[in-house]
Amino acid sequence: MSQITLLLLLAGLASAFASPLEECSSPSVTLDSATVTGISFGSVNKFLGIPFAQPPTGNLRFELPQALPPYNSSFSATAYGPACPQQAIGPPIVSGLPAEALAYLANTIFNIVVPSAEDCLTLNVVAPADATPDSKLPVVVWIFGGGFELGGTSQYDGSIIVEKAISLGAPAIYVSMNYRLSAFGFLASQEVKDAGVGNLGLQDQRLALHWVQKYIGAFGGDPTKVTVWGDSAGAISAALHMLTNGGNPDGLFRAAFMQSGSPIPVGDITNGQVYYDALVDETGCSSASDTLQCLREVPYETLLAAVNQSPGIFSFQSLVLAWMPRVDGVFLTDDPQYLVQQGSVADVPFVTGDCDDEGTVFSFSTLNITTDAQLEEYLRTYWLPDAPLTTIQELMRYYPADITQGSPFDTGVLNALTPQFKRIAAFQGDAVFQAPRRFFLQNRSGKQPLWTFVSKRLKAVPFLGSFHGSDILNVYGGHDMASYLVRFVSNLDPNGGTDLYWPQYTTADPNMLEFLDGLIPQALTQDTYRVEAIAFVMNVSLAYPV
Repeated sequence: MSQITLLLLLAGLASAFASPLEECSSPSVTLDSATVTGISFGSVNKFLGIPFAQPPTGNLRFELPQALPPYNSSFSATAYGPACPQQAIGPPIVSGLPAEALAYLANTIFNIVVPSAEDCLTLNVVAPADATPDSKLPVVVWIFGGGFELGGTSQYDGSIIVEKAISLGAPAIYVSMNYRLSAFGFLASQEVKDAGVGNLGLQDQRLALHWVQKYIGAFGGDPTKVTVWGDSAGAISAALHMLTNGGNPDGLFRAAFMQSGSPIPVGDITNGQVYYDALVDETGCSSASDTLQCLREVPYETLLAAVNQSPGIFSFQSLVLAWMPRVDGVFLTDDPQYLVQQGSVADVPFVTGDCDDEGTVFSFSTLNITTDAQLEEYLRTYWLPDAPLTTIQELMRYYPADITQGSPFDTGVLNALTPQFKRIAAFQGDAVFQAPRRFFLQNRSGKQPLWTFVSKRLKAVPFLGSFHGSDILNVYGGHDMASYLVRFVSNLDPNGGTDLYWPQYTTADPNMLEFLDGLIPQALTQDTYRVEAIAFVMNVSLAYPV
């Protein structure tokens, strides 16, 4: 890629993630007895930073989100609210990465969100400027990713999606919400389980979906035509909304679109006890008779400093996250993959897909693993502590040290930062992304309309390949994935227009759409790569969830 091409791409990315708010007029909507004033920008109206829950502060910290009383005071909604508290991340320092790779990392994966605050439960609505309460437009609800540790709505300009929908003659409304992250949203322990306050970040999202049902009509939306859509942790979240409540979506959505995220294998919420205990110790709550209440009462800065001591997504243990959704008996009554097997899945059309090289960005923190013995120890310590050694050794045979078989895939002997880098990247990408996606599809084939894709764009980026999150450049760049998304939101079918026809997936005919670089932007293939290795990973994950 030339320097000019890279600069143009990054300029487009900056445009995609920025939100220029050049006020042309002041649109307004009525919510209950309040007038809410937004901002007009070109062909869309934006209403930003609308509170949808009581502030999760004080005694509402580590509690289920509480709905707001009816709006009774008019307010301005012209600026994003603060993101929820962000867990500090330490991006791994990798010497020798080319400027091109560093630029992509800086503008996607390591795009840090500021400002943040504990009072953060707000959402945003972007609508066509000519929408009225009688428009009854379909709605897409975006759930951002960030490893359940970081992220915020201000990173993503929903006007790009709404403008794309308008241009395709399928106008739609875009909603995005903040939700609690890291320990604030995914505290895990026996104490949390006993109190019934697990998976608070998912509960926040759920309350926002209820808000959409109640209020989106005022903006011109149809509450019966909602699609949940997310990337990474946001896609996992969307999938988990399909599984909760016995698979009954409760009228909150009629479809789901998931990029790099499916129902993941997770165990009981008590599996996070070690991280809870560390938090209790570091905040001085160890001697308290009620440690959970003590954590509610410690100063915010003290709690945040303690949270920042816990392992992050770019720490050595990488995708074995400290804070993530777990089986709490309330939102998740069992391992999500068991729920899929049991049929606890919303009967709605869905799209789920991945990038080809999901594991590369998460494997920079393990570059000191250079031998088979070190990798075996790593897998035994973090990924499969309860599995017999023979299982780990068999896993390593499915993901061999041969760098030509590693990720970035199909790059031969290139991109081998260490003798084990491509091997670890291949395993992590399959274990967390590819295997859960294929498992989800195989278990739902014949039960509802399904589509799947793989993004192989940017394959030539050194060491990263078609890295995790790279497809965001496509959809929030307003390119062909955005077109497929908009048509799916509007018609429950991604097809139409001039893009390649995308057939549904079945186990008998596992059709998969490829997004490609070059003159041919899309192609059809079969979801049959690495069949034996991915099947083994799926079985191991079912037996030994994290």
